[in-house]
Amino acid sequence: MSNTVRGDGVDLAVHERGSGPAVLLVHGYPDTHAVWDGVAARLAERFRVITYDVRGAGASSRPAGRAAYRLDRLMADMRAVLDAVSPGEPVHLVGHDWGSIQSWEAVCTMPERFASFTSISGPSLDHVGHWMRRFHPRSALRQGLHSWYIGFFQSPALPELSWRTGVGARLLERLEGHAHFGPTLSADGAAGVALYRANMPERLLRPRERRTDVPVQLVVPEDDAFVTPALAEAARPYAPNLWIRRIKGKHWVPVSRPDVIARLVTEHIDQAPAARRALDSEFEDRLVVVTGAGSGIGRATALAFARLGARIVAADLDAAAAEETAALAGPSARAYAVDVSDGVAMEKFAAEIGAPDILVNNAGIGMSGSFLDHTTEDWERLLGVNLWGVIHGARLFGRLMVERGEGGHIVNTASMAAFTPSRSLPAYSTSKAAVLMLTECLRAELAGEGIGVSAICPGIVNTAITRTTAFVGLSADGQAEQRKRAVRAYGLRNYGPEQVAERIVAAVRKDSAVVPVTPEAHLARLVSRVSPAAMRLLARARL
Repeated sequence: MSNTVRGDGVDLAVHERGSGPAVLLVHGYPDTHAVWDGVAARLAERFRVITYDVRGAGASSRPAGRAAYRLDRLMADMRAVLDAVSPGEPVHLVGHDWGSIQSWEAVCTMPERFASFTSISGPSLDHVGHWMRRFHPRSALRQGLHSWYIGFFQSPALPELSWRTGVGARLLERLEGHAHFGPTLSADGAAGVALYRANMPERLLRPRERRTDVPVQLVVPEDDAFVTPALAEAARPYAPNLWIRRIKGKHWVPVSRPDVIARLVTEHIDQAPAARRALDSEFEDRLVVVTGAGSGIGRATALAFARLGARIVAADLDAAAAEETAALAGPSARAYAVDVSDGVAMEKFAAEIGAPDILVNNAGIGMSGSFLDHTTEDWERLLGVNLWGVIHGARLFGRLMVERGEGGHIVNTASMAAFTPSRSLPAYSTSKAAVLMLTECLRAELAGEGIGVSAICPGIVNTAITRTTAFVGLSADGQAEQRKRAVRAYGLRNYGPEQVAERIVAAVRKDSAVVPVTPEAHLARLVSRVSPAAMRLLARARL
């Protein structure tokens, strides 16, 4: 059965066969869904098998422009297919080559949609980026020789010309020893070059944190001309439920050995439920309390933990915003309206909720202006939320966690401002520096109780805080104008709160002490350690 699914601005050709649990097969470059024909025919004896032509390939749309092939657009397409073919049940995912690259992104960012994942000859680009930084000279040199084409694909016009003249097809046939590509190869190859241009530089140079608890089977063809075993196994630190299978074969093993691939996929599907029970997510059914959860980093963090199976308490001064976050976090989530600066209200909050497994003290407000323009009321308001809110949360919930005796984790949202003095942010920087020091003290005290404590220090992140920041010493019109500039600047930076949430989840997993987030935060942290004098000089600049 074939039909068309509307993806992210494109039409996707989707094909189904068989019945039973759903298995989604995602092809690579420069293939179409037909690369799976042999595997799909065998799997269809037990499963409902779904294949589709990704954007730029086969019978699906070929959008123009590099941005149209970014991983986030591919994820939107995959979500559309999942919503169409299996809206209520997780599917078993199998990816090859670029199909595997985008499938890694899928199982790391929306793991609830998948019951298992089999990856063939396609690593996560972010895993590779981190692997490159660990510097394995021999492995890196070997992989570099295998990846010569990546540099070629960054050049203008020549890659497209090689496909349209048939040179690319002849080269692949020589490397693999067989030809299996369809009549759309030249157009598919030329369009798909954008996959490399849109994603490779960004993800390899600035890798993100990508982890998954979905049971993963890594199939490694030993004679792969493009992906070495060392690179394929770059996923090992990021997938705790990982099963590595080495087989004889070249890159296109789905074509050359469909019987083997179908058998491996079936075996992985059969053992995945047991593996999931044995290696449950460490956040499954855990209670996570997040303050400032009505928007921005707080909401993104609540949803990130909810996707991993946690029960969420979304706390915020804005009751409606807290309710909205709780609704997004699922039926087990609840909302709570509380002013974190109010000690009595926080005591009531802690008494009603009880001991959480994870506490994220995230509520915060912004304030900018000259120190001499800050009033006593300004200081009380800002410290009440940014510092006392953390103190109340850590003291009240921390005591409950100690009394329970089952460990846990406390996350305090500080800021890059904690180690970057600024004449423009005297109160804000002071509050965040205090949160950082409080976190270090708590970490030392609570280590013996099995409770980790982390300080998250984001840089410039595009959240709603820019719309509510107070600019002291200015008229109402002046403050409004400054807010517009801040919103515009942070919007252009476009570093989203979801990326900070990823780092918060990773900090809990790793029990990290201080976590700078964003490149500028890492740089500021480094300079503050290497040259405090330079930081003091920079502090004189007017922002």
